[in-house]
Amino acid sequence: MVRTAVAFSPGHISGCFKRVEGSDPATIGSVGAGVVISEGVRSTVEPARETSVRVVRQGHASAGSPPIEYALERLGVAARVTTECRLPIGAGFGLSAAALLATLTAANHLFDLDLSADEVAARAHEAEVLHRTGLGDVAASLSGGVVCRKGPGIHAEIIRIYPEEPLYAVSLGALPTASVLSSAETMERIAAAFPGRCPRDLPDFCRLSREFAEKSGLIAPKVRRVLDACDAAGVPASMTMLGNGVFACGEAAERVLSLFGEVYRLHVARRGAYLIEVKP
Repeated sequence: MVRTAVAFSPGHISGCFKRVEGSDPATIGSVGAGVVISEGVRSTVEPARETSVRVVRQGHASAGSPPIEYALERLGVAARVTTECRLPIGAGFGLSAAALLATLTAANHLFDLDLSADEVAARAHEAEVLHRTGLGDVAASLSGGVVCRKGPGIHAEIIRIYPEEPLYAVSLGALPTASVLSSAETMERIAAAFPGRCPRDLPDFCRLSREFAEKSGLIAPKVRRVLDACDAAGVPASMTMLGNGVFACGEAAERVLSLFGEVYRLHVARRGAYLIEVKP
């Protein structure tokens, strides 16, 4: 029987962020606020002669993940990886970071690499930054909560609060993160829009994020229609960063968002990436 390891990492919805430049991937990242969500990525890893990655979402599979392939190569191991998720990919749910954290957490135990959680996260963050798939999701998903990241990278101060109420989200399609992160003009607008304070609770997070979304100029027409409907119903809502979708909270949020697509009822995660099992 082939030895396998299985791990899970929560996803992360970013509401506002500002890129922070550094001298290397470890010091490059972002500050900002977001929510670590109970939904995420489950990764199954087993030894192989050559690395291959299979990405599965609700029964539909695709092949390949350059960030995961890069990270495993950096660890000096080869593996057959299957990642599974329920949420849509590329829609602002931090699933790239979750896939990296889950995969590297599993690989760490499978290959007896003896890395700490911070060392695993450092490898995942490096892969995210170099492949322009994210800036702060890895740091956020090291633990749970509504997060306020005060500095770049995984060692910066992070303030976390743990509200009980659910968050609702709807996806209107993918938005390539790299296209935004590589645009100097867009990043300048984002920096100017950054609010510079931490959210007090979940509704405040939605409002703070909305102010940022408006000032940054990132809101797409489809997203605008959803936000207008939320405004009309008095529902605090904003755009997933970076994704073509909307998140909202409050009693009427699920009803309003259901007018625009499948609604995901999400809870604030209580923990970060963790090992599920190792099969001998």
